[in-house]
Amino acid sequence: MARAIPKRAEAERDRQAKIIHAEAEFKASQTLVHAAEILSSVPAAMQFRYLQTLTESGAEQNSAVVFPMPIDIIKPFLELFDKHGKGHRQNGDARTAGQGI
Repeated sequence: MARAIPKRAEAERDRQAKIIHAEAEFKASQTLVHAAEILSSVPAAMQFRYLQTLTESGAEQNSAVVFPMPIDIIKPFLELFDKHGKGHRQNGDARTAGQGI
């Protein structure tokens, strides 16, 4: 009985810790959703956030800078790459088909 009481108390502490952690994760996800809604509704807000990120990364003496681009700008290039890549693979298959490779 003397060992059961501390084990029960530890189990209760673990249960409470899991609940607190789950609630924190839930609140964090709600905050992220809210932030995404704000950033998507005001285009200038996203640009401002991007500039803040550049300032922060510059202060940390990083050697790399990532420039995010909207997918609608990149999409035509991806489609061309995909189209060219498929055509290239088909030609490559045809060239190597008779060579036993």
